[in-house]
Amino acid sequence: MENIRILYAASEINPFLETTEVAEFVRRLPQAMQERGMEIRILVPRFGLINERKNRLHEVVRLSGINIAVGDEEKPLILKVASIPNAKLQVYFIDNEDYFYRKSVFFDKEDNFFEDNDERAIFFCKGVLETVKKLGWSPDIIHCNDWITSLIPLYIKTTYKNDPTYQNSKTVFTVYNNRFAHKFGDDLIEKVKMIDIDDKMLDPLKTADYDGFIKLGMQYADSVINANEENSDSFNQLIADLSDDKKTETIESGENFEDLYYNLYNELIG
Repeated sequence: MENIRILYAASEINPFLETTEVAEFVRRLPQAMQERGMEIRILVPRFGLINERKNRLHEVVRLSGINIAVGDEEKPLILKVASIPNAKLQVYFIDNEDYFYRKSVFFDKEDNFFEDNDERAIFFCKGVLETVKKLGWSPDIIHCNDWITSLIPLYIKTTYKNDPTYQNSKTVFTVYNNRFAHKFGDDLIEKVKMIDIDDKMLDPLKTADYDGFIKLGMQYADSVINANEENSDSFNQLIADLSDDKKTETIESGENFEDLYYNLYNELIG
């Protein structure tokens, strides 16, 4: 099937930033789908480790200036774009001075998890959805990668369910073993809330930890993928525990993984 529109949201992508396996996965799969005739958009955070001059990022002024609510505050979103060398792909970068200018991803130099990583995730997920609306581009598939994108399936099924941009969108959530031990504050649920979301919908987040984000993403996604069956026993047990009500497939980034995803996308839309 041609002209399927796929939106990829992820924490990172090669060659701009690589700290986990997510970066290479999100580099390979969109290009493979584009070569099969699909329309692609890719959005990632503009973490401070990304060198703007070296990677030739520039601001998209017409798409910048959106204010994103996080709790009681509104933060301005700056959108930047760059092209992947030797590929006909552009990457959009969600940026904000408070959340993404620091020269690190999720941990500081002393390996402490940033206290506001929950807010950074909320800002990113909302920012992705608002940016795509402003682009005037309706995705058939929204492919969410890693815990930072786990709120998107929830928002698509609730706040944005009647939005013309997303009325027919299906979500895929690919889970990676990027666990963290941090527990967020008691105000997490209030910060995540949006229109048409009640407390019960956010029950998975009561633990305010990594497992809660993963469980929420799995609960609301139309398809859940485990990126690596050779993960640790504890991680695989987490996925097994959370898979009672949701079928979870394993698609590793091996020789033919692009074909498996291509078939998955077509099945979801068909």
